[in-house]
Amino acid sequence: MITTYKLNTRELTDEIIRSIKEAFKDKDIEITVSDQMDETDYLLSTEANRKHLYESMKELEEGKGISMSLADLKERYLK
Repeated sequence: MITTYKLNTRELTDEIIRSIKEAFKDKDIEITVSDQMDETDYLLSTEANRKHLYESMKELEEGKGISMSLADLKERYLK
């Protein structure tokens, strides 16, 4: 089983430790702690992503984009 906890250090409590212990009863576990990467940095972290994002931005500037509300997106893609 893999479980990911994303939280601020202010939210790290004894209760979270207890919940991890309960979820992984008497098993060896590995805990990795890292800073959460900024979303923009992540999206620009590879050449392929950068190229795709910049091409998409250029298309929007040229009026080639499709305007869609969040509700429209949910209706169309989250069925």
